[in-house]
Amino acid sequence: MTTPYEQAADEQRDPGLSAVMGERRQLLNLAYRMLGSLADAEDVVQETYTRWYAMSRAEQEAIESPGAWLTKVAGRVCLNLLGSARARRERYVGEWIPEPLPDPAEWIAGAAGGAGVDPADRITLDESVTMAFLVVFESMTPAERVVFVLHDVFRYPFAEVAEIVGRSPAACRQLASSARRRTAARAEASPNAARQASVVRRFKAAWEAQDIEALVGLLDPDATAIADGGGRAIARLLPVEGAEQIARFYLMIARLAPPRTVLERSVNGLPGLVVEAGGQIETVFAFELADDERIKHIWAVRNPDKLRPWQLP
Repeated sequence: MTTPYEQAADEQRDPGLSAVMGERRQLLNLAYRMLGSLADAEDVVQETYTRWYAMSRAEQEAIESPGAWLTKVAGRVCLNLLGSARARRERYVGEWIPEPLPDPAEWIAGAAGGAGVDPADRITLDESVTMAFLVVFESMTPAERVVFVLHDVFRYPFAEVAEIVGRSPAACRQLASSARRRTAARAEASPNAARQASVVRRFKAAWEAQDIEALVGLLDPDATAIADGGGRAIARLLPVEGAEQIARFYLMIARLAPPRTVLERSVNGLPGLVVEAGGQIETVFAFELADDERIKHIWAVRNPDKLRPWQLP
C-alpha cells in the first residue's frame, strides 16, 4: 500500500490524484455491500483504479466527473462478479455467509502487522451492512442487488444507475421495487443495539454456564443457526433449526471444544460474539433478534479467509 508520504508526493506531481484517490472509500463501501466480501471488494477497487491508470492523461482529463466514472466501472465489475459468484457458491463447502466486519477501532488495532488500516479502507457501518441485511442481499439477483445498493443505499439517481447496469431507468425502478420487497421486514424492524447487547450477553452467560433452559428461553422457537467453515475450518454443513436443537448443539460445542475465550464484540455494527483461541479469532457470531427480542438467527463465520480484519497483530 502506498505510504502517506508517497501519496503526498504523487499529489504534488498530479493535483488531480487527490480527487481520484478520494473516491476509494466510497468505492470500497459500495463494493462490500454489493458483494458481501471484503476481499472481493478490495479486488474491485484495485481493478477500478487499474483501469483508470491504464488510460492516457488526455483520456483522463476528458472525463468530466472522475468519481462518476470510477463508480460506473466499479458497479459493472461488481455486477460481473455477482454473476460468477453464483457458480462459485454452488461449489462452496457448506453454507456461505457474508464476511463479518469488526468495529473500525478494533479493525485498526488488529490490522496485519499492527500497522493500522488506512481510513480509505474502512467500511462505514450502518443498517445496510448488518449481517441480516447482507444475507437478504444474497437472495437478490445481481441486477437487483446493484440497483438497490446504488439507489436506495447510496442515493444515486436511476438515470446514472441505468448506465451502470445496462438497463433502462424504468427497468431499474422495477428492480429496486423488487429488492425493497425482499428487504421490507428488515427495513421496518430497525435493530436496537442496546437491547441486542443485553440478549447477546445473556446468551454468552448461558452458553458458558451450559444452562440449556436459559439458552432455549433466549431463542425464538423457529430460530436458525448457520455456520460457515468453507472447508477451511470445522463447521456444521447444514443449518440447525429450532430453539432446543440449537441449544443442545451449542452445549455440545461447549463440552467438546478445547479451552477458548468468548468475547463480546461489535459485528457489522451490532453486538455479537467472537471466540478467541491461541491468540487468534477462530469464530465470529452475528445475531438477529425477533420482535419479542429473542434470537431469531445466529450466523457463525469460521472460514479463516473471512476473518482477516479480526486477527490480532
